[in-house]
Amino acid sequence: MPENVNRQWILKTRPDGMPKESDLDLIESPIPEPKHGEILVKNLWMSIDPYMRGRLRDGPSYAPPVAIGGVLQGESVGRVMESRLDGFKAGDIVRGHIGWQEYGILGITGAHVVDTSLGPISTSIGVLGMPGLTAYFGLLEVNRPQAGDTIVVSAASGAVGAIVGQLAKIMGCRTVGIAGSDEKVSYIVDELGFDAGINYKTEDVSVAIAESCPNGVDGYFDNVGGEITEAVMPHFNLYARMAICGRISEYNDDLPSMGPRVLRYVHAAQATVEGFLVFRWADRYEEGRSRLAQWVRDGQIKYKEDVVEGFENSAKAFIGQLGGANFGKLLIKVSDE
Repeated sequence: MPENVNRQWILKTRPDGMPKESDLDLIESPIPEPKHGEILVKNLWMSIDPYMRGRLRDGPSYAPPVAIGGVLQGESVGRVMESRLDGFKAGDIVRGHIGWQEYGILGITGAHVVDTSLGPISTSIGVLGMPGLTAYFGLLEVNRPQAGDTIVVSAASGAVGAIVGQLAKIMGCRTVGIAGSDEKVSYIVDELGFDAGINYKTEDVSVAIAESCPNGVDGYFDNVGGEITEAVMPHFNLYARMAICGRISEYNDDLPSMGPRVLRYVHAAQATVEGFLVFRWADRYEEGRSRLAQWVRDGQIKYKEDVVEGFENSAKAFIGQLGGANFGKLLIKVSDE
């Protein structure tokens, strides 16, 4: 590759429904130079997450949309190539929202040194990063599991759901996962220790929930929304807690689906339905990271990385994820460490 070339994925057109590769464009630009108070970071591993779909839509949300012609956004981990920021030096491994590009600039509020003693650096944007922390705080603070509870998790083989299920087991709960293939169901049951798994593509989810949760559902960790969520809610126990983490089944819809008919189950069970964003607990991230790392070291939490080689394959991987093609935490290996 020629020197001083920074490849970037930019938004070419706003997707209509499921994104297409033609909605994105891979361009080249000069490698940026850091100013005072900034560092230049070479991207090594890039996280691909479903929430990114929402940032391609021009509408109100918890994060600003990507502008037409703008670099797609996401968290990465990389190596500092040049530093003009106190506390950082060339060679440091850092994570931050570098975006979908091979080189990026971070400042004091966006650069975070990675403790490489906790695990491989890819885990800093996986089990020990935003997905793991989302699982940790979403389950413990929103679902509030108690020993003996039954916890149901959708998208259970994904980066967040797989951690949620294992945490629920650590908390002494019966854990039931919903996934999209027999292979994924076998993985969560046989390798991760879920008590039961449901293949939503081949089973009647409501019937399967009744069979797998004979004592009802005390907590539901919702990653998908839509028909799967509607199938779970009739099985809520009194004072059930539902944590809304994501709604991937609806991300390509221009208008949100209206489902007030399910509220009767919330009313009858006096259930709590709460949406959350992990940023709520930003001041406690290190607590969560430390506990997750210990459970990983102890073998109580296992993780699976779905690694796609090559920065040029980012768009295809992203679109595949929205269709359920990935298996585990989806990562782009941008460059050798």
